[in-house]
Amino acid sequence: MSESAEQTEQLRKGLLVSVSGPSGVGKGTVIERVRMRIPDIAHSISVTSRPRRDCETDGVEYFFRSDKEFKRMMAKGEILEFDIYLNNYYGTPVKPLEKLVGEGKDVLFDLTVSGSLALKEKFPESVTIFLLPPSVSDLRDRLVRRGTETIDVIERRLLEASVEIPKADLFDYVVINDDLERASNRIIAIIEAEKHRYFRQIGIEDRILNG
Repeated sequence: MSESAEQTEQLRKGLLVSVSGPSGVGKGTVIERVRMRIPDIAHSISVTSRPRRDCETDGVEYFFRSDKEFKRMMAKGEILEFDIYLNNYYGTPVKPLEKLVGEGKDVLFDLTVSGSLALKEKFPESVTIFLLPPSVSDLRDRLVRRGTETIDVIERRLLEASVEIPKADLFDYVVINDDLERASNRIIAIIEAEKHRYFRQIGIEDRILNG
């Protein structure tokens, strides 16, 4: 990177990007692919009270805490926003986020729909992306193939999805996850475009004029 490019990066405000969507739409896989392509972007790891799946690691997919521990964090003001989904708490821990924002880092979030809307309310400059399945039948197939829940839980997730999907109009962008590469490319294009929004450039005119 050239010296002028480095200066531009230093002057630019950090970008907060939240990806939401119904359970089973593939948020985690898409976000992982985006992070592989943009290694410098930080990932805000949510904290949850839901049980850890066998394939998951504490501090990687989520910070896994009990209901009691989660409520203690809320009482101490350690949760920026939280949501209850299928009787489990999901939230964004404050301290890691404050550190990243203070360093001017771009941050990628994996949040529930309500979580993204709460983030937007607290940080109006944040960018919200709603990840959609090609169809509800496709979403059902993905949930069944995942093989981590009973049919009853799957039906509850699909019912929740029928409530969440109409909220897509509250988001800045919508991306259909019809193909992993296409979906990740679309999100990367949004991130790159948002980085160059005028209000995110701090003192760029002075740098150009006085450079």
